[in-house]
Amino acid sequence: MALSMTHQISALSGTPIRSTDATSSSVESVSASPMWKSPAAGLTCKIQKPEGVDRLSPPLSPCRSPVLGASRPDLSMACRAFAAKAESPVLEHQVRGPHYKGTGVPVYVMMPLDSVTMHNSVNRKKAMNASLQALKSAGVEGVMMDVWWGLVERDAPGAYNWGGYAELLEMARKHGLKVQAVMSFHQCGGNVGDSVTIPLPKWVVEEVDKDPDLAYTDQWGKRNCEYLSLGADTLPVLKGRTPVQCYADFMRAFRDNFKHLLGDTVVEIQVGMGPAGELRYPSYPESNGTWQFPGIGAFQCFDKYMLSSLKAAAEAAGKPEWGSTGPTDAGHYKNWPEDTPFFRKEGGGWNTAYGEFFLGWYSQMLLDHGERILTSAKSIFEEAGVKISVKVAGIHWHYGTRSHAPELTAGYYNTRFRDGYIPIAQMLARHGAIFNFTCVEMRDHEQPQEAQCLPEKLVRQVAMATQKVNVPLAGENALPRYDDYAHEQILEASSLNVEGNTQGNQMCAFTYLRMNPHLFQPDNWRRFVAFVKKMKEKGSRKCREEVEREAEHFVHVSTPLVQEAAVALMH
Repeated sequence: MALSMTHQISALSGTPIRSTDATSSSVESVSASPMWKSPAAGLTCKIQKPEGVDRLSPPLSPCRSPVLGASRPDLSMACRAFAAKAESPVLEHQVRGPHYKGTGVPVYVMMPLDSVTMHNSVNRKKAMNASLQALKSAGVEGVMMDVWWGLVERDAPGAYNWGGYAELLEMARKHGLKVQAVMSFHQCGGNVGDSVTIPLPKWVVEEVDKDPDLAYTDQWGKRNCEYLSLGADTLPVLKGRTPVQCYADFMRAFRDNFKHLLGDTVVEIQVGMGPAGELRYPSYPESNGTWQFPGIGAFQCFDKYMLSSLKAAAEAAGKPEWGSTGPTDAGHYKNWPEDTPFFRKEGGGWNTAYGEFFLGWYSQMLLDHGERILTSAKSIFEEAGVKISVKVAGIHWHYGTRSHAPELTAGYYNTRFRDGYIPIAQMLARHGAIFNFTCVEMRDHEQPQEAQCLPEKLVRQVAMATQKVNVPLAGENALPRYDDYAHEQILEASSLNVEGNTQGNQMCAFTYLRMNPHLFQPDNWRRFVAFVKKMKEKGSRKCREEVEREAEHFVHVSTPLVQEAAVALMH
């Protein structure tokens, strides 16, 4: 009996196809709540306001861009058959002015987390090559790949092994795909979708073992080693170098090693700035069940370096008594805002003079961290012809509350009375960087209403913040989605249809999560091809039906090739 296409791909990849369970969250915008313009014809965008949501409540912080491909399946060689002979023209990834104003939004696809092995070679080379061909034939602009610090500089300071990445980048170049290269200075493992473990470099881990305060620390003394504490950013704690110097040296080595590909194949450098590569604190770690959605998370400022900075800030403010510790009444990781004295709606500590001082310091430390690394990145890549981007997490749960607790613990000072995304956008604008934001695929009514999740409002708030500051906005889906309903939401959100957008601005790019066997399953592939065409044809004169017919024709023509390749590869 013939196997279904899904099972053929699964068998070839050696990975069982499992259904994924997606959990998500949302956020709402501060002060004046921005309004979407009327959706384009044929698009639906329902926004249901849950009962009891504080209407004046500010936007929820963006949620991490988790890779919820829980099975982290590897790629099947069968996808090579999707490489049709006629390839679609490639759009140039450009940012013209604050937002992209071209005839469409270029689509990139995230590559598997383990695309390069621990032995610095390309993982599942034949399958990877075939998959890249398939993506190119579908009209995809390019791919996003993590360049892991823990792989490249694993064994000794300054000893870089680019082996697997040289091969992978050459593979992308050969297929005419552009690359968004992520400088991943964090550990892989411990976040949603992290199905492989790639620790920080061995010599960095050795230093953390000697000085545990190099790791982020909560009030109970629990250490988080996903990313080095930003409190030590400027201290020579890594074999004589500061963490920021290590990040800069890594980026410089990447530039020098791949200068022949920069601006042509490698068009964007996304600079990792925290856990999951996002500019945030590791306030909601999932490893060992520490945090569970939709918990508020916990402040990460109790290592000696952060506390030293807090003490200095309190003394400078004339309140030395505020500098001995962070809030100790902010509950635990899994609590809800009203469970805690600090985050509760009425009389919460977040809305006091002390709360304003602490949250201002905590969020400013994160902004300063971003400023330091972007300053280095800009100087390193200034003449390289590449864009620089930073990813901000989409923390949408409890967005409908006044305190926006999960955003606050992550470092986004966004409350009923304060817009926390404008300062981030301003910081990025100073360095000409792109604001990359997640949870673009989510709708408010799909989320747990009891947790006051408002992802649409969060995306809206961020869109308005980037427009106000004139910084380009790019998007990602936070969780794997292969359905038309999610695709329509992305199409609508990418148009930036918010009040005040009179320029016809839209997102400068969209990155799709992620390349795996699920994507190449026949029904998912058909929907994906249509989605890519619709994104590329945004603003063109083609009607929706014509775009869908063209996509369907491609899928129909390529199906026999897929079946033939799958059968052949089984022998």
